[in-house]
Amino acid sequence: VQLQASGGGLVQAGGSLRLSCAASGHTFSSYTMGWFRQAPGKEREFVAIRRLSGGTKIYADSVKGRFTISRDNAKNTMYLQMNSLKPEDTATYYCAAGRTILSTARDYRYYDHWGQGTQVTVSS
Repeated sequence: VQLQASGGGLVQAGGSLRLSCAASGHTFSSYTMGWFRQAPGKEREFVAIRRLSGGTKIYADSVKGRFTISRDNAKNTMYLQMNSLKPEDTATYYCAAGRTILSTARDYRYYDHWGQGTQVTVSS
């Protein structure tokens, strides 16, 4: 699976962005897909995932109610709609794919495939 993330940019606090992650090389409907982010000097952290079985969506508490993850299997593309952005959302955002179970779905170490990252900067 090859992943290509896009859609990042500079936005003011309160604004919105939509990230996209295009997958190729495999039918990604069989994977759990997720978004993670990493700010300078910090560890990569979980943002949101969508599990393959049942379509369960899980969000980090810090983004719940503001971010929405979705996927279009026909287009092999995953999205992250980010609303009400805050300066603390500033980070490089990565999409990922892996075969995980619920207990490890929030852990970036259980994902085998990664996109190149797209920068999101939120100004105050």
